[in-house]
Amino acid sequence: MKVLKSISAYHTLRALPSPSHPLISVIDYGASSYPDELYGEQLSLPYYSIGLKRDVGTVRYGQQEYDFDNGVMSFIAPGQLITIQKNQKSERPPSGWLLLIHPDFLWGSALSQAIRSHEFFSYDISEALFLSEREEQMIERIIIAIRDEIDSTIDAHSQSIVHTQIELLLQYAERYYARQFITRQKSNHQILQQLNTLIDQSILDQHELPTVTQLAAGLHLSPGYLSSLLRSLTGLNTQQHIHERLIAIAKEKLSSEPSSISEIAYSLGFEHPQSFTKLFKNKTQLSPSAFRRSLN
Repeated sequence: MKVLKSISAYHTLRALPSPSHPLISVIDYGASSYPDELYGEQLSLPYYSIGLKRDVGTVRYGQQEYDFDNGVMSFIAPGQLITIQKNQKSERPPSGWLLLIHPDFLWGSALSQAIRSHEFFSYDISEALFLSEREEQMIERIIIAIRDEIDSTIDAHSQSIVHTQIELLLQYAERYYARQFITRQKSNHQILQQLNTLIDQSILDQHELPTVTQLAAGLHLSPGYLSSLLRSLTGLNTQQHIHERLIAIAKEKLSSEPSSISEIAYSLGFEHPQSFTKLFKNKTQLSPSAFRRSLN
């Protein structure tokens, strides 16, 4: 693993001139390339990396693959590991922009905390944001505005102007991800069906409560992306969805099986019946016993 501790080190790696600002940089993909020896090696960047790439070839989305030559955006948080792979399928070299932002550049601003609330920084690279031509043009205008500002004479207003542009970029990314969840509803509903199957199998066959991490791994998605996808479909995050499925199964058992409340709790994966009773009452406003009585 190779750790690039500064933005200047990243510029050196890609044989680029020194950055205009030590804590933020906009890189033109068409003006640089990776050394061959770095392909396949893991890189760790202690700063935010926001990429807008074209001609990336095959990208995996959920459990399907898509060939995409228009703009694709990726968001990498400080410390995440990335691996650069050569694109063997595209005849053209990748083009686009890369925005690098050191956390120190955001220090003391509202954006320093706000940037962490954007869940797409926890998505896998395979869960990239696919842009339409119009969306790509909008993002590119913002990136160019950031580049022009940091390349100009720095004054008392420079940093706040760039902060505003970054915030605008992130807000558009939120909008476009919401659009992507809508336009890929067929694929997303298939994922929802697979998720429900995994939850049911874990509870009914293995008598275990699945974790968000286990379910995401079973669907080949990152936990953050899975929760965002579910919120777009159901309004619930993954943990809330697990509880909804659990309560539905519990109601069926309570209404159709003569087992005691404790036996049902154990069969659902609870180590302590009291935990099951507390969750059931929190979700239905009735205890399991009261729910059973209400059926008579």
